[in-house]
Amino acid sequence: MSSSERKSLIGTNPPPPPQRGGSGEDRGSSMTPRGVYAAVSYMACAVMLVLFNKAALSSYSFPCANVITLFQMICSCCFLYALRSWKFITFSSGDILPLTDNSTKFVPMKTVIRTSPLALTYLLYMLAAMESVRGVNVPMYTTLRRTTVVFTMFVEFILVGQKYNRSIIGSVALIVFGAFVAGSRDLSFDSYSYAVVFVSNITTAIYLATIARIGKTSGLNSFGLMWCNGIICGPVLLVWTFVWGDLKKTINFPYLFSPGFVVVLLLSCVLAFFLNYSIFLNTTLNSAVTQTICGNLKDLFTIAFGWMVFGGLPFDLLNVTGQLLGFVGSGLYAYCKLAGK
Repeated sequence: MSSSERKSLIGTNPPPPPQRGGSGEDRGSSMTPRGVYAAVSYMACAVMLVLFNKAALSSYSFPCANVITLFQMICSCCFLYALRSWKFITFSSGDILPLTDNSTKFVPMKTVIRTSPLALTYLLYMLAAMESVRGVNVPMYTTLRRTTVVFTMFVEFILVGQKYNRSIIGSVALIVFGAFVAGSRDLSFDSYSYAVVFVSNITTAIYLATIARIGKTSGLNSFGLMWCNGIICGPVLLVWTFVWGDLKKTINFPYLFSPGFVVVLLLSCVLAFFLNYSIFLNTTLNSAVTQTICGNLKDLFTIAFGWMVFGGLPFDLLNVTGQLLGFVGSGLYAYCKLAGK
């Protein structure tokens, strides 16, 4: 396979987009075709990953969400190491693949240290996201997660002074209003589970804003950022699961070697790899808020599959109305971005 063929298949991140105007207001720059591809890829992976994680934690009653996160991280690092060693990908943001690079050090230590804040927010995001899906049914999980966009806009304003025009704010308000309408008849209210979901929303917002900030200044592309996350967070998470007894619980788990559970866990790990890559790509090519809105758009499929496979929230007109309001708001945001408004 030639270098040009590899570059067309794998691709690397383009140079950072031009800075917005000095006022910090979002002028509604339109998405590129590659940005659209990144957004669609994220939505497809996210739908499937939520369902597989839910199956492992609920259907098989696996007690250790942290261990699933650890397995996903180990698999991700293995995939990246193999692809980088075989020179199919590069970790830098340049466009040239390392066909003649025989260095064993994939990323300089200074760069790894520079990305440590991103790794920390990633770890918090993954742990909170895995735990939040346990105690809430899939439809309500996706409903509560839609409020993440508000947290993301707030964090971006705090970190970089980002402001948004009225059309963007209006579409976000419609999304949040629809979320409250849809969840107003949830019969399985659990204060702890709801609190965990909102903590997950906050960590997600911080994580995405950190990607947008560090991803454009570190000199690394999406693969490189994922690699730094893995080598920093992996050992920390391994110690964490050992200290809290999660590894022992995993060894004693009765379905550990069950073919069905093994398949679910492996597919979860593979999907997590592609999901993490698409998150980095979508956030750096588009924006943190666009990434969050994509999470809202994919909810239609997640809710439909969740109702069919796991059940939970009763199907009624009020809930459907709220869901539709959220989808309309997400669609308006997507239209504004695609049209450059």
